[in-house]
Amino acid sequence: MLIRFKTDAYADIIMFGDVAQRLLKMMGHSGTVPSAILAEDVPAALDRLKRAIGPAKTAAKGRISEEKSDNGEDEQSVSLAYRALPLIELLTAAAKKKRDVMWEKG
Repeated sequence: MLIRFKTDAYADIIMFGDVAQRLLKMMGHSGTVPSAILAEDVPAALDRLKRAIGPAKTAAKGRISEEKSDNGEDEQSVSLAYRALPLIELLTAAAKKKRDVMWEKG
């Protein structure tokens, strides 16, 4: 499943459903799809997400996890902190322009 985040203040972003729902829960939301955050609640949600991502960013800093795939190629995993960056930028723009943020299956 994919989830599309929308706001009038920023371009739409699409994320994998499992990652998006984890980030929504970090923002203090239930993770329900579709749903929205009203403009006046966006700054608080952004703050909660940044605080939740902080420890994950510190733990992942300077460390790249490499695994062997089934075909023998090296694969690098992407930390949740890096996956959250587009959503943080969207929320920052929405907070700055005082716009609602919505998401749906995408």
